[in-house]
Amino acid sequence: MLKKISTAKNILATTVLLPICFSCVYAAKSLAQTQSSPQKLVDEVWQILNANYVDSSFNNQDWKAIRQQYVNRSYTSNKQAYTAIKEMVAKLGDRYTDFYDPKEYQELNNDLSGTLSGVGLQLAENEKTKLPTVVAPIQGTPAFKAGILPDDAITKINDQPTQGMNINNAVKLIQGKAGTTVKLTIQRNNHQVQTFQLTRANIPLHPVTYHTQINKTGKIGYISLPEFTETAPSEMRQAINALEKQNVQGYVLDLRSDPGGLVDSSLKIASMWLKKDAIVSLVNRDQAKESYNASGHPLTNKPLVVLVDKGSASASEILAGALQDDKRATLVGTRTFGKGLVQAVEPLEDGSALKLTIAKYYTPKGRDINHVGIVPDTTVELTSSQLQSLLKNGALGTQADPQYARAVASLNQLIQTEANYVGLKRGK
Repeated sequence: MLKKISTAKNILATTVLLPICFSCVYAAKSLAQTQSSPQKLVDEVWQILNANYVDSSFNNQDWKAIRQQYVNRSYTSNKQAYTAIKEMVAKLGDRYTDFYDPKEYQELNNDLSGTLSGVGLQLAENEKTKLPTVVAPIQGTPAFKAGILPDDAITKINDQPTQGMNINNAVKLIQGKAGTTVKLTIQRNNHQVQTFQLTRANIPLHPVTYHTQINKTGKIGYISLPEFTETAPSEMRQAINALEKQNVQGYVLDLRSDPGGLVDSSLKIASMWLKKDAIVSLVNRDQAKESYNASGHPLTNKPLVVLVDKGSASASEILAGALQDDKRATLVGTRTFGKGLVQAVEPLEDGSALKLTIAKYYTPKGRDINHVGIVPDTTVELTSSQLQSLLKNGALGTQADPQYARAVASLNQLIQTEANYVGLKRGK
């Protein structure tokens, strides 16, 4: 049954993830195989895109003519239909819109079970070079430990050239059973070429980590959020509550190299920091606006500094943009990735699924950050060699980390300003 896609629970705001793929709460449909004609399946995909795709011009494609081209074909199997659907979807030229056959879709669902098998890279296609490019390595994974960095371009996978390769095909080549190996050829800073022989591993999904640090203003809390998974809100709540019990004076929230994930998770986490403030607005192709505000029950009102970089994308930018626009936090680091689009996953009756771009999103002040990103309040650059050294030595989020050190300095200023304000009020 064709329906408009509108609920936040099946909406993504993420780049293509590897090996996590699309961390999404999929619409509640049975994945049991059902009998439907290949033509009907092709037409169903066309109809969903026709009703929901964000661009009513379909990226300047004659979408009705494309329907006639594909629906009127003779198909003898669903496999033929899958090939045709992928061709049809590719005509949109949208790297975030794609079709998954039942096996591919089941793999995505299996990834949500809690343990993944892969090397721990989050990928997006570079629009200029047409190469799979690292958004970020997941902390503690084989790719992270090997020293692969954000913005590294993958030029070969097991010696197979990747220029122009579909991101999902790149994902398939890199994924595999734990204990097996994959060779990646990486180009860094557009010139330096390195080869990495990585052993795939099982990767547990527990995105939130936290600890305390004592400095001149007292105890502060550090929270790292590398991805907006389904469990991220509950883990963030646990982290904030634990740090509140330890009487921290303020927080550093690290969103560096966080490629995004679930919109629903970003909304829940934003509500843990904001009062009844605006979080984000989603605007579909009909310019219908759906706004989301905080729940009004923040877990803490203490000073907050947020770390961002070019690997902070999508759901990360929703959270960072809201905290910056609502003047709840100071942002430190470098300009973010710049992905202001959201996708939804629509399961189909035969067990396949369609992922499609359904809306643009805007920050509370109406900023369109797509291809632009969010500029932090304080810019602190890290060179590739600095970042590689920090990753190798496990020193991210310590005083050896220049961005973190500047975030702590900013937080100390906020804590002192608040203390002076409270003192003046009491003096009155």
